[in-house]
Amino acid sequence: MKTALRLERREARLMADAALAAAAEIGVLETVCIVDEGGYPMVLERMDGARITGPQIAWNKAFTAAGHKRSTHLFNRPPNGPALPGNEAFGIQWSFDGRFAVFVGGFPIVVDGAVVGGVGLSGGNGEQDTACGLAALAALRDALAETRRSVTVEADIKL
Repeated sequence: MKTALRLERREARLMADAALAAAAEIGVLETVCIVDEGGYPMVLERMDGARITGPQIAWNKAFTAAGHKRSTHLFNRPPNGPALPGNEAFGIQWSFDGRFAVFVGGFPIVVDGAVVGGVGLSGGNGEQDTACGLAALAALRDALAETRRSVTVEADIKL
């Protein structure tokens, strides 16, 4: 048997709040989704005025990042992004009834080397979505600092 870490609701809420605060600070209307290790939403929030398509897109990004244990934009990064034409996962975005997102804005939540969930952002450009995602990960890192757990806070995460 293996003991597994699990993201708790209060941690997910803290991450979502940090992402939305970063969005407000840079002046972009975002939707954020924090999912558990199975890809199911724990927190899904759309800022007032953000696109109505944001919740589904943010969830798809978080789902993909958690389930495939990598930042979503890495699927399309030339020259070896697996979802690029001619590479081994070309067309993967059609998996899971189209829920598989292969563009910027999804990041796995990695604690002590294990994926415990994902964070997805929708509403800004790639740089803005990334900044808000990193703010969410940093908030979890800071919250867990006294427990001595390590949280990966970087844009390019691949396990």
